[in-house]
Amino acid sequence: MPASLAHIHPGTPMGANLVADGATFRLWAPGALAVYVTGDFNDRRRDDASLLSRDVNGHWRGFIPGVRDRDRYLYHVVGTGSEGPKRDPYARELEVPYPGECVVRSSDFPWHETGYVTPRFHDFVIYQLHVGAFHAPRLPRQGGTFLDVARLLPYIAELGVTAIQLLPIQEFQTRFSQGYNGTDYFSPEMDFAVGDADLAPYVAALNQLLDARQQRPYQVAELRGEMNQLKALIDLCHVHGLAVILDVVYNHAGGDFGDQSMYFLDRQPVAGGHRNSLYFSDRGHAGGLVFDFGKPEVRDFLIQNARFFLEEYRVDGFRYDQVSVIDHDGAPHGWSFCQDLTATLDHIRPGALNLAEYWNVNPWIVRARPQGAGFDTTLSDGLRIALREVIGNASQPDERPLPMSRLAASLWPEGFDASWQFVQGPENHDIVFAGRELRIARLAQPDDPRSWYARSRTRVANGISLTAPGIPMLFMGQEFLEDKQWSDDLESQPQLLLHWAGLASGDRQMLDHLRCMRELIALRWRFSGLRGEGLRVVHADDGNRVLAFHRWVVGQGDDVLVVAHLGNFNRFGYRIGFPGGGRWREVFNSDVYENWVNPGVAGNGGAVHAEPWALHGFGFSASLLLPANSILVFAR
Repeated sequence: MPASLAHIHPGTPMGANLVADGATFRLWAPGALAVYVTGDFNDRRRDDASLLSRDVNGHWRGFIPGVRDRDRYLYHVVGTGSEGPKRDPYARELEVPYPGECVVRSSDFPWHETGYVTPRFHDFVIYQLHVGAFHAPRLPRQGGTFLDVARLLPYIAELGVTAIQLLPIQEFQTRFSQGYNGTDYFSPEMDFAVGDADLAPYVAALNQLLDARQQRPYQVAELRGEMNQLKALIDLCHVHGLAVILDVVYNHAGGDFGDQSMYFLDRQPVAGGHRNSLYFSDRGHAGGLVFDFGKPEVRDFLIQNARFFLEEYRVDGFRYDQVSVIDHDGAPHGWSFCQDLTATLDHIRPGALNLAEYWNVNPWIVRARPQGAGFDTTLSDGLRIALREVIGNASQPDERPLPMSRLAASLWPEGFDASWQFVQGPENHDIVFAGRELRIARLAQPDDPRSWYARSRTRVANGISLTAPGIPMLFMGQEFLEDKQWSDDLESQPQLLLHWAGLASGDRQMLDHLRCMRELIALRWRFSGLRGEGLRVVHADDGNRVLAFHRWVVGQGDDVLVVAHLGNFNRFGYRIGFPGGGRWREVFNSDVYENWVNPGVAGNGGAVHAEPWALHGFGFSASLLLPANSILVFAR
């Protein structure tokens, strides 16, 4: 007789799930003739006891007694075209080395219940990083791991950001990757895990972080395997007041598909030189295949994946890769899939952040269903492009006019109703990847990214991003003046690793820039106007290289005035309109951070007085000293 149907019901979850004295197994393979589950628990025998039963919807399911946590398993699928082993698309963990067997895992984890709450959308400041390349102290033996990131959480928290965004962490088949060619969606990348033999020192270091926060320690056994190490990273982020956003790829999978992958899961034959793939359409993207969004089971697979990370891993949101591909290459079903996805997640966790990447920028992606796709926010490129254009032109050895007016027009992209509906920043993983565009510091002066010109212009670029509307996003290293592009290929391009050694050795320029960035981010928490919905461009002068804009909380006030100047000399007596009269404090002056504390700082002595002299549409104005290549912020 086939495997028992005890504990099997219409709501039995997909994959392998421990229950009673064994585990339920469920696999969607409608074209298969037979499906067996083999593993440690049955000596990998294919017999009647390991044969699953097919239901009317093409799901194979059964209960296998004796299955325990960390048992290994595979499905053996008999199809009309071939037969052989297949990994479980829902496997929580995979065996080292890859591709090995799947691993049955309990969902238990010793979470620290600190009462952490995901930030409100307008309180997000995102720090984007790649786990393998962020901090890799054990190279060349191994790249960075989840626990290497966790050890630096005090540093990230002190920076003042409220969320880390991990580039995709799902298992991929290549030796190194940015993460956008994943094939095993429920299993974290095993190369990002510390092996059992090396785990004890890591756990000791993490327990020091927990002790500093008066939290109970981990046991070494609790952090075995990539699944629990990713959970530990998320847990420790929450302990440090940081949200976690996962970058997920629901438009396509692969680039490399092994025979045991979900590519031709039910092993159908070749027909007309082409196999009918269960999960995928015949459209390609980025070396892989676009999902078939017309199939309810495929839609459910991806939606359940997001739900899994929300519920079992407690993540705070997602960044969805290339939703435009889902819409265009997944037509005619891609847009409705997005609506189903966001509707489900809004129901499960309405406070989680759903961030869509969509090119060209499309405001409908953040509009409410049923017309809109229902995402909360989307990546925008207008400010990034305008900032990089201004900084690149400023690096030329002349006093040419700069497109400050175009920069001003990019501060709020057209079609968006709220500032948290778009995410902006001058750097990200795509833009500054090896062989692409320059980091801001090098763009600011290509032949010397550590010169005063480069440092001061970089402070201006970062200052505008962190005071402008939108959710600001930083890319790893941006905070300490990293001027190199980055790469996921740590073996052949180790020279592109982040320059942590400079911070450790007390590099003055890096430390000064880090201080500047920390205090810029701190401004957002001190002055709610910088997180408000109010924006007015006060003044944009291309010839004088000046931009001024007003931020405030609508209906409340909390006015802030930001003035950026990219001239290479100090401007005296430059009059700017102010939204009110009287004393305005100079709460930030980027010139202070030039050899902190700059003994020759140029500025306005900590405050200015706005007189009843109408200018720039306001009834008041003040005469300012604008330091060369600077950003100033004024508040009441």
